[in-house]
Amino acid sequence: MTKHVAVLKGGWSHEREVSLNSGAACAQALRNGGYEVTEIDVGRDIGQVLRELNPDVVFNALHGRFGEDGTIQGMLEILGIPYTHSGVLASALAMDKHQAKVMFKAAGVMVTDHVIASRAEIAKAHVMMPPYVVKPYNDGSSVNVFIVKEGQEHPPQEILRNDWDGDEELMVERFIPGKELTCAVMGDVALGVTEIVTDIAFYNYEAKYAEGGSQHILPAPVSSKIYEKVQKMALNAHAALGCRGVTRSDFRYDPRGGDDGELVCLEINTQPGMTKTSLVPELAAHAGHSFEELVSWIVEDASCNR
Repeated sequence: MTKHVAVLKGGWSHEREVSLNSGAACAQALRNGGYEVTEIDVGRDIGQVLRELNPDVVFNALHGRFGEDGTIQGMLEILGIPYTHSGVLASALAMDKHQAKVMFKAAGVMVTDHVIASRAEIAKAHVMMPPYVVKPYNDGSSVNVFIVKEGQEHPPQEILRNDWDGDEELMVERFIPGKELTCAVMGDVALGVTEIVTDIAFYNYEAKYAEGGSQHILPAPVSSKIYEKVQKMALNAHAALGCRGVTRSDFRYDPRGGDDGELVCLEINTQPGMTKTSLVPELAAHAGHSFEELVSWIVEDASCNR
């Protein structure tokens, strides 16, 4: 019997456009794989829409708040519809970078120092010795992120602008120079390690999603010891939060720090992007899985009680 898969995309977070692209790509791949597919641009009536549609599986291609913070996962648990990716608790923990770091540290996954402070506090004076990064602690795609460089006299004043659309509290995190590395986990297997290189100041929204915004080097040009350490840390981060399905963990690696350099985990993404410039499909392909095979595996892994 052909499975009927509802692909959830769009929504109303900062990452709506990326989600629409991810959802469309996954929906087409599932059709190619022989599934019956209904694409849904998610609105506030999504519960009623799903009750009427009654699909066999929900493929969650939403990004950002509501879609990957445990909210829609809880609704799907109530409706009893099997769904992809991580469950309620893991999704909520991963979306809250502060709580995720607490869990990572307890599991032996190295993280960098950080504080949570209000916009007013951060803009008034340095709450940490530069260099540091100011960013939301419960949002994605590097929206509203600022790097304060070493020797910079004043903290970023942009966070006080009248059209600010972010939260009142932000994370201030010690900046780690060096390489941007990422590693995906598929089930209980760590895939390869990619280095992300960009001419833009850092791996922000434009670098992630614009054509030519970044270069992905796979496998990452690091020692075998560091490569394996990244894979192990990605698995440990995935397990520490109780994640399911596919995740992607992001790291910074400074080869100058200590004997083997300094390697820290920045965050874990429970709903990694699935666009043509996305990292997880590349990592899966490197491991021998086509895009169609990847999305089919994600669907077959779907369940409730995740």
